Amino acid sequence: MEKKPLHIINGDSLAESAAALDLPGQQIIWREMLCEGPTTQEVGSDDFIEMRSKFLHNYYGISAQDYQEKFVSELNKLGEVEDYDHIILWFEFDLFCHVNILATISFLTDKKNDVPFYLVCSKKLKGDKKLTPLSQLSEKQLLKHYQKKILLDENDIEVANLMWELYCGNNPTLLKRQIKTNTNFEYLSSCIRAHIERFPNSVTGINSLEKNILQLIKERDIHNYTQLMGYALEYQGYYGFSDIQMKRILEKLSIFYAAEDNKIQLTEKGHLILNGKKNFYRELKNDDILGGSKMYDFLYDPEVHQLLKL
Repeated sequence: MEKKPLHIINGDSLAESAAALDLPGQQIIWREMLCEGPTTQEVGSDDFIEMRSKFLHNYYGISAQDYQEKFVSELNKLGEVEDYDHIILWFEFDLFCHVNILATISFLTDKKNDVPFYLVCSKKLKGDKKLTPLSQLSEKQLLKHYQKKILLDENDIEVANLMWELYCGNNPTLLKRQIKTNTNFEYLSSCIRAHIERFPNSVTGINSLEKNILQLIKERDIHNYTQLMGYALEYQGYYGFSDIQMKRILEKLSIFYAAEDNKIQLTEKGHLILNGKKNFYRELKNDDILGGSKMYDFLYDPEVHQLLKL
């Protein structure tokens, strides 16, 4: 039987666009958001599924049944597929997708470690004016990205497996040391840097993304919550968070802004934290986990770009 490529695609929207290209091979959709919440290195294990299902239910109201149907069933298909001779990963340039890439590669290399991997990732091709997510490209543009897919070499796969192991570990300083590692993942270093800056700032107690949102409130003419959400999503940089993730962040930051005179404005606390006049670490501290590390067990020092263990 002729072997064909296996396409692993991050999300339903992109899967629909990729299907329209009518490419040979089988599609598997990766529906997870491993950039948030606890993870364990053994993707698909009973512990992994229980841990992720509990997190997604508690924080986002996703039922265990939905998790089984949307993610575990696809993961089971992925573990059973044998009739392919290379794997094509369709993922975006952001942290959301890159953590999923690491997990995907880890899962697959545990199953079958002699199959070539290719990466189709958002990047500026000749003639492009800006970096556009794959899911927003035309069929012609998406096909062009597919034709320019990147072969991942042995070093890339080894680095991906190492980074997934470190991401699932309880010492993110070890992951930070990998930022300058040279690979064919064009945006991996930027994504790891963005991840490290998710830990609270040692001066203010908020992280880089949270500070950016408050800065937007200060500088932009924002009239309502919907507009604030739009700005937060558009100007989030390398995070790639969805609206449900951003909603949770905005709720966390709600003590720093309020609607007044038909405008979203910083509160007194908002000005204090944005100007570095007060540290709100104790007030903001929660049980959030990023991979294998508790978010508030570390502080990020922006002066020396280092993580400090508490």
